[in-house]
Amino acid sequence: MRAARLYGIGDIRVEEVEAPPPPPAGSVRVKVAAAGICGSDLHNFRTGQWISRVPSVPGHEVAGTVAALGEGVTGLVPGDVVVADSRVWCGTCPACRAGRRNLCASLGYVGEVCDGGFAEEMVLPARLLHRVEGRVDPGVAAMAEPLAVALHAVAKAAAVPEKPALVVGCGPIGGLAALVLARRGCRDLLIADRNAARRDLVAAVTGGRGVTLEPAAVAAALDGAPLEHAVEATGSVAALEALLDVVSNGSTVALVGIAHGSLALDPNRLVEREVTLAGCSAFADELPQAVALLPELAPQLARLIDAEIGLAGVPEAYRRLVAGEVTGLKVVVRPDRG
Repeated sequence: MRAARLYGIGDIRVEEVEAPPPPPAGSVRVKVAAAGICGSDLHNFRTGQWISRVPSVPGHEVAGTVAALGEGVTGLVPGDVVVADSRVWCGTCPACRAGRRNLCASLGYVGEVCDGGFAEEMVLPARLLHRVEGRVDPGVAAMAEPLAVALHAVAKAAAVPEKPALVVGCGPIGGLAALVLARRGCRDLLIADRNAARRDLVAAVTGGRGVTLEPAAVAAALDGAPLEHAVEATGSVAALEALLDVVSNGSTVALVGIAHGSLALDPNRLVEREVTLAGCSAFADELPQAVALLPELAPQLARLIDAEIGLAGVPEAYRRLVAGEVTGLKVVVRPDRG
């Protein structure tokens, strides 16, 4: 079968590999229908931060169909449409025992500690698979995992419908966070991104308003109302610094972007203004909720897809994404397209 494999920093290749063997006990072989390219995939490609196996098949935003079951697997049958939980947790550390698997002491991810979805088939533990009910396009279904991340980020931002919220960064997670906020009835949804095409797309899909990340612009957009809830989805230190000048006293900022660089922060800026910076690690228990939302949000999710490509297009897609040459939010790999 064909797969895209990461060999090191800046080195991803599409090649023929052996098909997965029959799944072992407790595991499932999945025929991949669609897999999204994530910002963390690009970060790993650029920096090698999470390269633990070489070569490895990336891709943790996966939708597919059950092809074969290992011994002891229940609750699934061949032909079921499933999406994958991206988190590979130990189940025994204190965080796992407390139900906080996203904070597992030895947390790894599909596409890192095991081969991911940029391939025709993959094998995963059955515990990571969630059935998708109804008819959902595979490209949309593959967005369940980033939608779960967005749900978690919005929860960490403590956003409430009757108050304004700001999303900084219109990559996939930022765009999906804006979609979640809009669905929850956010009264004044503001969206900031230097990429005007992406910002305008997210605004059109969610009904939000584009703004520049400047105090005067935000104050004018909100007619002076306080801004107490924000999601930072760029990973840009400069954007975070600007955001801290925009939010009001008593605000909560959810940090979900993968950052490059470090922040020189005077803690008194947080103490004296009671500003909370809330880190967001993947998602907690939001994936079933995300899967359940897929049919309802399918039209909006489909509008956020930039392109659907075959495996052969993965290296060029990585290049375009790293260079910022896309106007949509998500590139989806469809292995059946060559």
